[in-house]
Amino acid sequence: MTHEADVLAAYPADLEIPAGLVAGTLAASNAEVPRVLVVLDDDPTGTQSVADLPVLTRWEVQDFAWAFGQGKPAVYVLTNTRSLDPAEAAARNEEVVRNALAAAGDPENADSTAAPSLRLGFVSRSDSTLRGHYPLEPDVISATVAEVSGEKTHGVVLVPAFPDAGRVTIGGVHYMRDAEGTLVPVSETEFAKDASFGFSTSVMADYIAEKSQGRFPADSVIVLDLNIIRAGASAQDPAISAKAIADAIEPATDSTPIVADIVTENDLRALALGLEEAERRGKKLLYRVGPPFVRGRIGQEVRAALTGEEAYEGNTPSEAGGLIVVGSHVGLTTRQLNVLTAEHSSARIIEIDVEKLLGAETDAKAHLDQTVAAVVDALHAGDVIVHTSRLLIKTDDPAESLRIARTVSAAVVDVVNRTLKTFPPRFVIAKGGITSSDVAAHGLEIRHAIVRGPMLPGIVSLWEPVDGPAKGIPYIVFAGNVGDDDSLAQVTRKLSTTF
Repeated sequence: MTHEADVLAAYPADLEIPAGLVAGTLAASNAEVPRVLVVLDDDPTGTQSVADLPVLTRWEVQDFAWAFGQGKPAVYVLTNTRSLDPAEAAARNEEVVRNALAAAGDPENADSTAAPSLRLGFVSRSDSTLRGHYPLEPDVISATVAEVSGEKTHGVVLVPAFPDAGRVTIGGVHYMRDAEGTLVPVSETEFAKDASFGFSTSVMADYIAEKSQGRFPADSVIVLDLNIIRAGASAQDPAISAKAIADAIEPATDSTPIVADIVTENDLRALALGLEEAERRGKKLLYRVGPPFVRGRIGQEVRAALTGEEAYEGNTPSEAGGLIVVGSHVGLTTRQLNVLTAEHSSARIIEIDVEKLLGAETDAKAHLDQTVAAVVDALHAGDVIVHTSRLLIKTDDPAESLRIARTVSAAVVDVVNRTLKTFPPRFVIAKGGITSSDVAAHGLEIRHAIVRGPMLPGIVSLWEPVDGPAKGIPYIVFAGNVGDDDSLAQVTRKLSTTF
């Protein structure tokens, strides 16, 4: 087994960089025309590393106008494309980019009637375990930007690392790190066997070659390893690292893939300074990243986990119990569910039977009617845990896998939406990427929200809906593959009055 400390011994030590240095550098760059990062989030869990930023589940021009009007350095758009087939994902990415550019206005046209002119950067936020529509999504974003603005993308920067959740990239290899510091190549985990987005290698250059079907050969990938990211470590001078990163990016042209090693928050901040320098020199970059990249890129401090009191701040909590909805089937989610149900003895547990959902339409409808009635009744007494049956129905056909996932998610959405409109819960926790996306956009009918911050350090996001029937109800976005076995119980304890 490989230990992180042994691998890191070959590289420079961490370079201390305060978030304020990054934020100050960006402020100087944005003094004349503000820049906003538009984060196309392929499921809602990308917000778990940031705080105090707007998030959209709809992306009409007027939605972007609202988001840009918040005056924040980044805006999240919940595209949920990881649940779509490639053609649908491509169309959605294009629509989001076109509408964002329209809402930002035309910097060359002083008479524009659109929102105040902004410079936009685009971030394709995806999974820290490498699942998702790659290279499709960056390709579509870059092509759309080029068509609308004439701006050519020189490089696509891949930063899948998520150190808070144990995902790190060292020497161009992407790993999962366990609690003891042991590194497991991500290709040796369950995530690499994903029915829709599986892959065979943890070496990022080889992953890019595999996913691009050879369009980007491994030897064409620029790797920003820790020797570059931490180039200023011995002198404790971030400017040295920024220059080294920008110099390494200099050859990028025509969407050249660029991979960055990341182990710590300081690495993310060093990368941010280097990317800013590269862009100052004229490089046009897109980003394909895991959750914490945006926090580092905009120079945001790491937000401490919210307390239960902070979760309800500014709102009057409902007297009802809370609703915990579990759709994810990864092993960690099942263990977290088991701990929660074992420890939260007062909670009512209600199962959605997936086999019934996939059976006759009348049987499926009757099952959902019974489920909604049971949930509403139980919320009068306390918290309710609604989960899909744990037997995962598998198929070798990726399209059929997505169809099954959508059927199940639609049922979960129906239960949440009908419950919300009958007896609104005190809080809602949704476990799983597709589950939490669909519950947000359709179950709770959230259109605009503010990401308040994390419920656990660096992971698990709280959204405050600012409109619609769920306005003011804390909504917790909980990825399927983060935390430890007790994490779901920890978050529920913060919010519940009966646990």
